[in-house]
This record gives sequence, structure tokens and C-alpha cells, in this order.
Amino acid sequence: MTDPRPRAPRPGHPGPRPAPDPRPAPDPSPPLSVWVTAQRDARTQRRGRYLPAATAHPAKMLPAIAATAITRYSEPGDLVADPMCGIGTTLVEAVHLGRDAVGVEYEPRWATIAAANITHARGQGATGQAEIIRGDARQLPALVPAGMAGRVALVVTSPPYGRSVHGQVRAEQRAGGGGVEKYDNRYSDDPANLASHGLDDLLAGFTRILAGCAALLRPGGTVVVTARPWRQRGELVDLPGAVLAAGATAGLIPAERCVALLAGLRGRQLVPRPSFFQLDNVRKARARGEPWHLIVHEDVLIFRAPGFPLGSRELKRRRNGPPGDVVMTADVAPARLPAPAILPAPARRHAA
Repeated sequence: MTDPRPRAPRPGHPGPRPAPDPRPAPDPSPPLSVWVTAQRDARTQRRGRYLPAATAHPAKMLPAIAATAITRYSEPGDLVADPMCGIGTTLVEAVHLGRDAVGVEYEPRWATIAAANITHARGQGATGQAEIIRGDARQLPALVPAGMAGRVALVVTSPPYGRSVHGQVRAEQRAGGGGVEKYDNRYSDDPANLASHGLDDLLAGFTRILAGCAALLRPGGTVVVTARPWRQRGELVDLPGAVLAAGATAGLIPAERCVALLAGLRGRQLVPRPSFFQLDNVRKARARGEPWHLIVHEDVLIFRAPGFPLGSRELKRRRNGPPGDVVMTADVAPARLPAPAILPAPARRHAA
């Protein structure tokens, strides 16, 4: 007969093992609100991963910022979107991380480079699929196939910075010394491009874009927007605050606010990586007695779509059947393509 009374362990014996704790172990590395995304400078991050032509875009997202957002807020096999994809940074990082992606780009030049970057990524072993649609993202619901509504897990994008971008510089060669010459310092010469508009129109257009994104997201899906302040006639424009207001107006729910560093981190010291014009403007302002400082971070604004406050794994369990791959084809039917194509929006539905 078994004696139910507990017995004291014999001397030198460890005794019975304790029952396992059913609670999950704490994450040893919880996600931080400060993203360390510039340990390598922008040129090094893109070298070999993007084609040389991609450097021409005047306002590229750091690849490490896009990759961090995709890793945190989506799972392999998810669909990621960027309604203003530029040279395709979000799409390239998504396919390298095993996600599928779709991007919209208004400018033919950037759309062509984005498609080439995706082909380059696939050649490097990226397993995801990605497609680009040429069109005006303010008309987003009319650009994508109807079957995509409610399928997107994550949107990663950034608003255009209007006329505040600096582009590239090169030294002028002339007798007696020279200055510097700007080039590739505009998104476009097209006055219909949203980046050519004033601040009020730019924000109104971006609100429409976010509303279109909300229609594509699955319940509880995520929108990540990176933004930084800029100066307009010497005054600081709070673009991140304006983006928060735009997201709320578009029906999205603000969920988090993080910081992505544009400077390297060496121990307790920041290593700024400013452009020539950022550094020049700060130096001139300080010479005038104005206490300007270099901007060494971008605000990362995270929104959720209304619906289940669940992660990708939980949402996948609720879906019927496998998630499947969604990419754009010429007849806008879901399919898998071997290489990216640049697809014009249907003329009857596209407003420039």
C-alpha cells in the first residue's frame, strides 16, 4: 500500500523534482521602443543588396528600418504592402524575409528600379514574391484586385517629404574654386505627384492613402509609418504628429510610437550620419545664433486596423485553409509569377 504522507528527503538526496511551471518563460530580449537601425550607414546597408541605380531616389527608407518592422509585425508567408514603394525597399526586405509583397508607385522611373531590385533579390535567394502596380496611391482601392481587401497583414510606408529633400551632391569644377551641385533632389517633375504639393494637400492626400490601406488590412492588421520633422522657412514641421492625426482620421487605431535611429550607437555615444545639406544647414543656423540640432532618428508610428488584437499566428489559425500567395498579374488574378512586373492601373479606374 502506498503511503500518501510526504516524506523528507534522505540526507544528500535532492528530493522530488518540482512540477514544471505551466506559464511561458519570459522573453529574454523584449522588443524595445528604440530601434538600433543605423549601426551600418545607409550606403553599406544597400551595397550589393540593391542595384546602384537605387541611390538616385531622394528619400529612401533605411533597409534596416523596413526589415525591423517586417520582422516585428508579420510572419513568413504574410502579405506586406507599401502604397508608395519608391525603389522598393519594403518589398525587397519583405521577400528576403520570406513574405510576399505588393507595392504601388506613381513614378515610372522608381517603379522600374523597384522591379529590378526585386529581380535582384530573387537572384540572391529571396523566397518571397513581389509585384509593383503603377498608379496614384490616393486611388488605392481602385488599383488593387478586389480579392486583396482584408488580406494584407502589414503596411510599411513613409509619407513624401515634399520639397524638403536634399538629394545628392557633387563638387563643381571651376576656376578659383567651386561649390557643390545638387542632383537627384526631387521625387518628380510631375506637378500631379503628391510630393509636389503643399503641406496641407500632402497631408490630405496621405490621409486618403491610409484610408485605402485600412481597406486592405485583415482584422487587427498593422500599419507602420516612418516620419521625421522637417524645416519649412526655418520653422520645424511636426510631420509625425500630423501622421498620427491622419491615421486616426483614416480609421486606424494608434498602437505604439517607437524611434528608429539614423545614427550609429557606440557604447553610450551616438554617431551621427547626416547628409551634406543637413550638416551644412545646422552649421549655418548655429552661426546665426539659432540652436539647431541634427535629427538622428525617425519616429515610427504603429497603427492597428480594427478587429482581433491578435498576432499573425493566431489569425492564421482562424482562417479557413492555407493562406496562399497573392501577387498581381496582368488580369489581376491571384497567381505566382517568376519575376516582378510593373503593372499600370486600369485606365478606367485610375485618376492621375
